[in-house]
Amino acid sequence: MTDTAETRNPAANPEPGDIETVKTLNAAYKKMTDQIGQAVVGQDKVIEQVLIAIFCRGHALLVGVPGLAKTLLVSTLSRVMHLSFKRVQFTPDLMPSDITGTDVLEEDRTTGRRVFRFVHGPIFANMLLADEINRTPPKTQASLLEAMQERIVTVGEKDYPLPDPFFVLATQNPIEQEGTYPLPEAQLDRFMFMIKVDYPSPDEEIRIMKQVSGTYEAKLEAVLSGADILNLQRIVRRVPAADHVFQYARDLARATRADQPEAPAFVRELVQWGAGPRASIYLMLAAKARAILHGRYHATTEDVREIAVPVMRHRIVPTFNAEAAGITTDQIVTRLLDEIHPAAGQSMT
Repeated sequence: MTDTAETRNPAANPEPGDIETVKTLNAAYKKMTDQIGQAVVGQDKVIEQVLIAIFCRGHALLVGVPGLAKTLLVSTLSRVMHLSFKRVQFTPDLMPSDITGTDVLEEDRTTGRRVFRFVHGPIFANMLLADEINRTPPKTQASLLEAMQERIVTVGEKDYPLPDPFFVLATQNPIEQEGTYPLPEAQLDRFMFMIKVDYPSPDEEIRIMKQVSGTYEAKLEAVLSGADILNLQRIVRRVPAADHVFQYARDLARATRADQPEAPAFVRELVQWGAGPRASIYLMLAAKARAILHGRYHATTEDVREIAVPVMRHRIVPTFNAEAAGITTDQIVTRLLDEIHPAAGQSMT
């Protein structure tokens, strides 16, 4: 007999209003992917993961070589969602005030007195693209990451709240390491997802060549407003999940910790530090968002499996032996998914 979320969790029967919202989001998701597909060829998984992060009120780090349309994807998303968008190209000489803004001394023409006026930086937007975040020094990285966490900017004695919704989509080039400042693990942990952007398929590359070298111009329409996104972020947290789904997310996160009895033998050999509690929290949030994006009213263990790699790949620190053998965190998480299964007798759907 299969246990479902409805039979195990009395809260799994959604309210009528939530049902309509889920239907609306599912329709909007299909329309958004169609709209984005006019400008960005392929990258379906990347688009889905970015949207999941947005609907979970999280931030995402996109990792990929130059020329894979990471910037185009983010700017297209802002247009499809009718949000304010700013892009900052991170460089070694970028200062924190270049992002957050600063006080400027001005003279009041009526009184002749000099007063300070705050000039807002590019971070005051609904969607901020932090391009090549690893190219700027730790001081500037820290100012951005603090604002991401607190959602305010502090200048002097004043706090300036950031717009709502607010999310950061940062990019990182995995090839060039000279002259870069890699994000420490504690700062990487602030990102809900690390999303890897891969090369296009042969057919997709032909489509890209024809589209970019011709006269084609995408005609995009806004699908969701900022208010819609805020409402959907609240709905995501109300999506029910059965107890065994929570247990499965917990077991996956705890299995990455080499000093825990739950850790498999290969983890003790290959992992120096495992994922913290943020991993299990984000596994559940992302599973809930993925469920409603696909038109379902409760999260399942399959949803957890589908988003486990982007949630945990940057939260695991491999040992020297693992790095010497060329074993990546993606391979470690994939092996965990093969070995860690939901509680016996529970459904994967």
